[in-house]
Amino acid sequence: LTVEFGGLRALDDVFLNLDSNQVVGLIGPNGAGKTTVFNVITGVYKPTSGDVVFQGQSIVGKKRFQITKIGIARTFQNIRLFGESTALENVVTGADVHSKSGVVGAIFGTRRSRREEKANLERALELLDFMGIKKRAGQLGKNLPYGDQRRLEIARALGTEPELLLLDEPSLGLAPLVIEQIFQTIRGIVDSMSVTVVLVEQNAMGALKIADSAVVLNLGRVAATGNASDLIADPAVRTAYLGY
Repeated sequence: LTVEFGGLRALDDVFLNLDSNQVVGLIGPNGAGKTTVFNVITGVYKPTSGDVVFQGQSIVGKKRFQITKIGIARTFQNIRLFGESTALENVVTGADVHSKSGVVGAIFGTRRSRREEKANLERALELLDFMGIKKRAGQLGKNLPYGDQRRLEIARALGTEPELLLLDEPSLGLAPLVIEQIFQTIRGIVDSMSVTVVLVEQNAMGALKIADSAVVLNLGRVAATGNASDLIADPAVRTAYLGY
């Protein structure tokens, strides 16, 4: 991928190949292009050149809701919840992406609509439980503690039943103990749900500890790639990106 904004090249011939059922760390300094990669994959930006291929088909040019439907979900650095909706309603909204009963079915309460609604509620409660916030199900999103808002955003993304989950700085602004819990939960998503996770993190060491593989970006280019444990052991990577 190459992405240019005016004369600025945000991504410069970036190539990524993601294997199924892995945590992939995407690390690098501020301005490296990490979030730009997410924005291209999810249809926010169109690449200047290059392609994004998911499950054998190009997804460049597809609408964001279409990309969600085919199995790609994301979270954001700045949490984007429905603050006036409950935690449960936030997650159900994600599950509604795959609803087949449509507006008419919802209005008239058809059998299919009722069946889907029941299944979505059950799934939403399971995801809240998995993220450790089932007790918050009836609370408004805006009233949740910050760490639980982070967990809720991940639960809502999982509600869309993704095969690829893009997490943008999920540990941002969290206390060290909560960060450790979030990272372990992310590892659990891959191990128990068969979801591939790409993890953008300023906390590079924390990300690499739970990742299977990693890509280091710098100034819009791939600076290093490989097994996460090998990158942790690489003196150049440790010095330049891990603060050692």
